[in-house]
Amino acid sequence: MKCRLPFLVLLLLAACQALRPQSAIVTGLVLDEDLKPLADVNIRSGNRGTTTDGDGFYMLEVVADLEITVAFSYLGHEKVVLEGLLLTTNETFEFSPVLREGTIQIDGVEVTATGRRRAEGITTLAPEMARRIPGANAGVENVLKLLPGVTSNNELSTQYGVRGGNYDENLVYINGFEIYRPFLVRSGQQEGLSIVNSNLVQQLRFSAGGFQARYGDKLSSVLDITYKQPAGYSLDLEASLLGASAALETLSANKKFSSLSGVRYRDNRLFVNSQQTQTNVNPAFADIQSLLRYRYSDKFHLNFLGNIALNRYRNQPLTRQTNFGTLDEPRALLVYYQGKEDHRYSTAMAALQADFLPHEHLNLKWTAAAYHTTEEEFSDILAQYELGAVDTDLGGDSPGDPIASRGIGAQYNRSRNILDALFLTLGHQGSYTKKKNTLEWGIRYGFEDFRDQIREAEFIDSAGYFIRPPQPPSPNNQPEQPFESPLFPFEGISAENATQNHRISGYLQYSWQTAWDKADLYFNAGLRARLWTLRGAGIPTTAQAILSPRLQLALKPHWKSDMLFRAATGVYQQPPLYRELRDATGSIQPEVKAQRAYHWVLGHEYSFRLWERPFHLVTEAYYKYLDRVNPYTLEDVRIRYAARNNATAYAGGLDLRMYGAFVPGLESWVSLGYLQTRENTDGRGYIPRPTDQRFKLGVLFQDYIPSMPQVRMYLNLVYQTGLPGGSPAYADPYLFQNRLRDYKRADLGISHIFADTHTRYPKGHWLHAFEEFYAGVEIFNLFNNQNSITNTWVRDADSKLQFAVPNYMTSRVLNIKVGMRF
Repeated sequence: MKCRLPFLVLLLLAACQALRPQSAIVTGLVLDEDLKPLADVNIRSGNRGTTTDGDGFYMLEVVADLEITVAFSYLGHEKVVLEGLLLTTNETFEFSPVLREGTIQIDGVEVTATGRRRAEGITTLAPEMARRIPGANAGVENVLKLLPGVTSNNELSTQYGVRGGNYDENLVYINGFEIYRPFLVRSGQQEGLSIVNSNLVQQLRFSAGGFQARYGDKLSSVLDITYKQPAGYSLDLEASLLGASAALETLSANKKFSSLSGVRYRDNRLFVNSQQTQTNVNPAFADIQSLLRYRYSDKFHLNFLGNIALNRYRNQPLTRQTNFGTLDEPRALLVYYQGKEDHRYSTAMAALQADFLPHEHLNLKWTAAAYHTTEEEFSDILAQYELGAVDTDLGGDSPGDPIASRGIGAQYNRSRNILDALFLTLGHQGSYTKKKNTLEWGIRYGFEDFRDQIREAEFIDSAGYFIRPPQPPSPNNQPEQPFESPLFPFEGISAENATQNHRISGYLQYSWQTAWDKADLYFNAGLRARLWTLRGAGIPTTAQAILSPRLQLALKPHWKSDMLFRAATGVYQQPPLYRELRDATGSIQPEVKAQRAYHWVLGHEYSFRLWERPFHLVTEAYYKYLDRVNPYTLEDVRIRYAARNNATAYAGGLDLRMYGAFVPGLESWVSLGYLQTRENTDGRGYIPRPTDQRFKLGVLFQDYIPSMPQVRMYLNLVYQTGLPGGSPAYADPYLFQNRLRDYKRADLGISHIFADTHTRYPKGHWLHAFEEFYAGVEIFNLFNNQNSITNTWVRDADSKLQFAVPNYMTSRVLNIKVGMRF
């Protein structure tokens, strides 16, 4: 009996640990009517409480996954009550009330299981997910790819398509600054780190369409990231077989100056070496980001955001064998490589923002930003290949090897591409709020300078003889006369371009909320305008202007069931950036117009309780009609435009997502999506666009062992029907209508949390110094599915035809991960 007693005590303690409520954070500043900070304000939620410091700052730990009320009280001022607050575990919610000497204020903020409900259709995700959910390229984009309507079948890339759009059609903001990506990247394994550092993120908001006029001019989506506001000193360290990162938060003693900095390094050879191509690869990706804030006064703040990224991808491919085809007609591609490729992408960004708050109703901002990228792609790759049938005789000497060759040939690919781009912007934004009316405006000037050299060539041969391109024909009277014409690549591009673009854009929008009959009505209307002038060496100067009206409505009936109905429509136009102006020959086509999309979105949100826990069901039906479409081909993540507005297109579908606490204290979700998007070029009829992803299932699931809640499991599952297989660069897509196989992938992460906010250790214990400490393993592609991102187009030297050979993505990979916070 004595031996059993300690065991029973430990079991009881573990059970208590499992039943302990999870927590979230409410933080912010408390101000008086003159917007001066109030010290010693009493803040309470249930039996938990705190007070503001001398600068009006507070941080309160509250119970998660349950509706709570937070009350703010101060002598001589009336109480402010925040009602109906429902936060997820580890979520941070900012609320900065103004205490007046008049009536009691009741803030009707509605917060669902993942944060504030957005009548304008914004999806809010917990930043903790971006840091915890496993993925080959873990981070914010890894979580986005589990949402309905968001597609990507390349786990090595952070790029994504939304509701039939391509990778260039998505807006990304960090603290209000628009973010750009490298322009020359042609494959996910060369891409490096995402610009968004998930260790620095405080708020993550995403819209898949029908967004407001205050966001910019892109056709598909907007991702709005807000970085943290440090509340003190904190140091986060993380290391794995894929790299390492560090994040530092500081706050001065007088609370006026704060800094948030992050350093990351990534080496993805673990994934590259799991692919079918045997290679000597040396990828190295690193970046440093810093957000500095200084509060000169309660009414004037200054912010600086800086980023430097250095990415280099060196690769020396050796051999590759890919078996493909059908059971009746299996084929194999065997390739021997010589040569190497060396790609560099260096980017730098600096942005400054001044905030001025003259009074509580008016908020003014001035911004200035500069972005510079230098990109180089140098490669010389000779591929000698054998394309033929596969030996299916398991008892033979060479099962699985190519036999009955359709031809033996070689391809020599050479590139010398250099791009230098500079972006400069100046802007002003403002908002005025009175009661439930908000007027917002903004204006921005932008300058873009692109300098580009493109040199690409492909030579093919058979038995030592170069194959000439079909055009232009060369006279050949062999053997009577010797053939002395110069050698030409079968495909080649050679061009140098320099362009400058001046852009002026602005927006004006008005939001209004009121009670209407037995419901609450939300209304938002806005207008965007843009004017740009393009000039460059050897091209005529052109000027264009566009207007884009947008409208949103939301209705929340006063029903017993918690439901919200939304509708949005608008015009979304995307002025061409440099890559959209360059055609198949490398020449600039200045007359290319902005692509235009008309959005119609109908949404429904239903909040309910299941198993005494909060759940939420979001349904959206959408349709987009596009004209002045600039057709493109897609190979891996490389997009090449026709530089012509000679197509129309449409995209329509249905998105559903149910999320909530499937396991107490942890959010999970299931999402379903159906999409059809087709394109009509030059009136030839509608065919599927390269992003025609018909059906998608995404599952994000978190769990823990009830008796050992410090052991956590994170699982993400994705199933997507196959995308169109694409076509060779600049080829006629009407001639290539095959589809890739369905994309199926599961990533699993298991971690042991040794210390966190709930588990602290006394002095003398080796874990006492850690605010958080965890270690775990990740298994990527758990079921080792063979997924293909696109096809390699191999030319048969006899027939000159090209065969689509699937490029298979990564196989099963094991990673070890350790993280800590001080």
